[in-house]
Amino acid sequence: MWIWRIIGGVAFVLGVFGLALPVWPTTVFWIIAAFAFARSNPAWRDWIYARPIIGPTVKNFNERGILSRTGKIAAVTGMAASGVIMALTLRAWPPALIAGLAALVMGSFYVISRPER
Repeated sequence: MWIWRIIGGVAFVLGVFGLALPVWPTTVFWIIAAFAFARSNPAWRDWIYARPIIGPTVKNFNERGILSRTGKIAAVTGMAASGVIMALTLRAWPPALIAGLAALVMGSFYVISRPER
């Protein structure tokens, strides 16, 4: 399935940027990449799982839906920071601001609702 390889490749490359940019999320993109690679090239998924720092987090989420408390705090903090930036930049366009903030709130509830172990 070539479409899954493309999705996985794009998500993986976007995640690589997060290794150098502290505000760019590596984990989220590599979760998407591993999910896509599981359907197209399991060896690439296994390579992501084998990364010593991020691999176990990606594997736990993809296989069991588990997020650590530290991961939850980091994700919700990042979403809150995004909300502040969004409020400052989109205040002149209320429909976009409302839609963006609603997406962040829904994302936060999803993250918070994931089991920790």
